[in-house]
Amino acid sequence: MKSKVTYFYVFLVLVISFLSACSTSKYVPQGSYLLTSVEIRSDVRSFDASQLFPYIRQKANSKWFSLFKIPMGTYTLAGKDSTKWINRTLKHIGEQPVVFDTLTARLTMDDLRQAMINQGYLHANVTLDTVVRGHSLKAVYVLHPRAQYRFGHISYDIQDPAIRQMLGGDDNVSQWRQKQTSSFLREGAPFSIKALESERDRLTSLLQDSGYYKFHKDFISFTADSSSDSRSVGIVLHLKRYQANSDVRPTDHPRYVIRSVQYFDGDSDRARLRKNVLENNTAITVGRPFCNTDLQKTYSNFSRLQAVKYTNILFNEVPDSNLLDCHIQLSMNKRSTIAFQPEGTNTAGDLGAAASLIYENKNLLHGSELLSVQLRGAFEAITGLEGYNDEDYIEYGVQGKLQFPEFLAPFLSRSFRRQSNATSELSLAWDMQNRPEFHRRVLSAGWRYRWVDPGHNTHYRFDLLDLNYVYMPWISATFKKDYLDDVSNRNAILRYNYENLFILRMGAGFSYNNGVNALKMNFESGGGLLRVLSPLIGLKKNDNGQYTLFNHIPYAQYLKFDFDYTRIQQFDTHNMLVLHAALGLAYPYANSTVLPFEKRYFSGGANSVRGWSVRELGPGSYRGKDGRIDFINQTGDMKLDLSAEYRTFLFWKFNGAAFIDAGNIWTLRNYTDQPGGQFRFDEFYKQIAVSYGLGLRINFGYFILRFDGGMKAINPAWTTQQEHWAIFHPKFSRDFTFHFAVGMPF
Repeated sequence: MKSKVTYFYVFLVLVISFLSACSTSKYVPQGSYLLTSVEIRSDVRSFDASQLFPYIRQKANSKWFSLFKIPMGTYTLAGKDSTKWINRTLKHIGEQPVVFDTLTARLTMDDLRQAMINQGYLHANVTLDTVVRGHSLKAVYVLHPRAQYRFGHISYDIQDPAIRQMLGGDDNVSQWRQKQTSSFLREGAPFSIKALESERDRLTSLLQDSGYYKFHKDFISFTADSSSDSRSVGIVLHLKRYQANSDVRPTDHPRYVIRSVQYFDGDSDRARLRKNVLENNTAITVGRPFCNTDLQKTYSNFSRLQAVKYTNILFNEVPDSNLLDCHIQLSMNKRSTIAFQPEGTNTAGDLGAAASLIYENKNLLHGSELLSVQLRGAFEAITGLEGYNDEDYIEYGVQGKLQFPEFLAPFLSRSFRRQSNATSELSLAWDMQNRPEFHRRVLSAGWRYRWVDPGHNTHYRFDLLDLNYVYMPWISATFKKDYLDDVSNRNAILRYNYENLFILRMGAGFSYNNGVNALKMNFESGGGLLRVLSPLIGLKKNDNGQYTLFNHIPYAQYLKFDFDYTRIQQFDTHNMLVLHAALGLAYPYANSTVLPFEKRYFSGGANSVRGWSVRELGPGSYRGKDGRIDFINQTGDMKLDLSAEYRTFLFWKFNGAAFIDAGNIWTLRNYTDQPGGQFRFDEFYKQIAVSYGLGLRINFGYFILRFDGGMKAINPAWTTQQEHWAIFHPKFSRDFTFHFAVGMPF
């Protein structure tokens, strides 16, 4: 098997090398050159030349994983006879060789020079060096920035008296400078066109938020003068008076006030939302000057409402006045929908099916409340369980959610409710599971808040109350004998998860994503409030010293924290490197010595260390022994995941990936049934599992199908050195794991 894996790698390398080296001579005209690579450099070390790479108009052919020109090689395999389907197909999925174009190169040089001028390098220049080898050419653009200019004296020519007074007055220079502290124009700062544009946008936004409904940035212009100083540019900002068109005389800019706000439905004269809901989501206020920020916030508020399809806001000028009537037109979504979702399942060879019926009402109480009710049923044919009744797996469940588009809580002012963009959610669910080994019932309920801060790319979550009641009405005699009652096999973790249990928790979460860096943090506490109240309300303890509720049911008590970070390093439009790190820590204490199964960590699977299947890795160096209960034993209180994934575009909707994963799980306590699973500072680094592999992704836009194949590299649960250092002793049947998933792993 080792030799077969080696032959496969050799064959793959040979195919890649062949496609990369395919001749391009038939697609490169005589006297022309194939553009093999493009570089950009600067003769000034402090100047970052890479920032101007997007200005290069003609780039070389793309490479898989930034190494192999497979798309071009595929294209060159095609013949010139376009009537043959094989030639058309190869050209369609391939990439035509890029022939160096001198005109495009000259235009690129002009763009690069102008980009440097816009950054204050007014005497910049660009030269092009070419390196020719046979029919190939390497282009190197060399930047010569020279000296950077800075802003000199900055003065203002405000022709509208009211705006001049609002921005700083006529003669009080200190007052003017005090009011311009947020200005992008600073004397001595590096000169740039971007700073001028930013200042224009800032003043435009300021005036549009101060009632100047008709103001736009074309009323602002600049005059630059660099003659007085060889290294500085004096700036005069001109703000012209209002002029509707060239046929009328300039006047002062009109300042408008909101006279009325009215609501209209797209299909009728009256909107189908309650009045208070309409008002709470409207930031535009009667009697106040027009404010563009309030306008955009109103659009944002209504876009959050499930009942609203789209919003159109119009302003009508009242004749012979500076008043505006605001008309908010709402188009409503269909109120109720029903969906049916079938699915197939395969659990260790046991085939089954499941189906869900989902009902949604997007405007239950005419306040854009979203009611969702889901009925789910599942069946799985179970075979090969000796000593158990001939029964199959059956599951029935119902889940209801009611989401309110506001922050529902007592003692909150109306102004806070209007300013907050939070949603409140009430949920209730019941699930019934019947297996040959046991019957299980789960009742859960919760009250949660969610809100978003789009300006800072952040999301927040607060779970005020979340409770779960797990009830085990029946456990088969065989299962109890083998795993729960046998003195020689007292598995504390297994036994704990087949007892009646009550969980009352609170939690909070935070996430940030700007497209380059993504951060998630979550914290939850279970049983803390009950622990404080237990002695006060006279709760009794069981034989294990645990406080109990209801019919002698102990409640879970734990703390849990999760941290997840992802960074994307984009090399070009076709290649990127994604780095990911995740850490989880959960600690049972006081009323609990074992975490509930739902709160424990597992490793392996499509989103973890992909050389292992889900729940097959860890904890620590623990090696599974009994396949029927390893899904319990191979869980832990702590998790570490580290991944590096290089993603590349292949062709059409296909993308590829090469990845390295590392990580494991550990327990914080020493459980006898998980030998080698406890976290120790002097041992944990030796127990970090490592895997590597390749992936294929099919991107349909609205969802991604992912296929990943992982190979074990370092196995912490080994019996032989060959198994431990699998990277040096690969065995396909032992080390390979295939994963199919929807969406990216991180």
